[in-house]
Amino acid sequence: MHYYSFHIGDYRSATTHLSNDEDLAYRRLLDMYYDTEKPIPLDTTWVARRIRIDPVVVSGVLQDMFEQREDGFYQPRCEQEINVYKGFSEAGKRGAAKRWSKGGDSPPIHPPITPPIATNNHKPRTNNQQPIDTPDGVSQSVWQEFVNHRKSKKAQVTQLVIDGIQKEADKAGFSLEDALKEVVVRNWQGFKAEWVLPKPTFGDMARVSVAPVQGRDPALLKLDEDRKHTGPPPPEIMAQIRNALKGKVT
Repeated sequence: MHYYSFHIGDYRSATTHLSNDEDLAYRRLLDMYYDTEKPIPLDTTWVARRIRIDPVVVSGVLQDMFEQREDGFYQPRCEQEINVYKGFSEAGKRGAAKRWSKGGDSPPIHPPITPPIATNNHKPRTNNQQPIDTPDGVSQSVWQEFVNHRKSKKAQVTQLVIDGIQKEADKAGFSLEDALKEVVVRNWQGFKAEWVLPKPTFGDMARVSVAPVQGRDPALLKLDEDRKHTGPPPPEIMAQIRNALKGKVT
């Protein structure tokens, strides 16, 4: 498949939680999936080099938006559209062979012109998806809220997804339960430490980038030294200044 239709609204609603880099990685992963008509390989370093994205970003997107199996990362909607495309292709071949053998002139069967883009907004297939138990340290009520929330976003709940959230929660100093609560309350699909950590202020960046000065500032020390060698003007100069102010310059 060398083309597919891009539905802006569906794509935006499925990827609002992604950063700019993650969004670019997801687009390129979809291109690779449709172009090769195969799942994304498990070697994320190799994949990252092919799509020219940082391996850490690629790994996070694959865990969030794809389903890992023994032979690669699957995207249910991509699989569905590729199977439809191949079905039309095979039907077209059979129809052509039949017409050639019978000498008919019936029109050929063409594949769909604009197969829709794969997004998590579409209902995924549930084959080979095993439910996972409530993780340790997470209450049943919070877990159920999280599961229902993911279902409302047409997103899977797999061990790989939970492991990814746990990793980001550790970075942010959150427990897994607190991270799952944040996902539900903020209407996120996933969880990233950078989304909850405080952003550095200008003052923070200045303290990091500017070396501290020990003691009095050198410029102020120079002014102090100049004052020591500076005295009042001579009397005759002061007299001229007073006369000038009175309009009697001598």
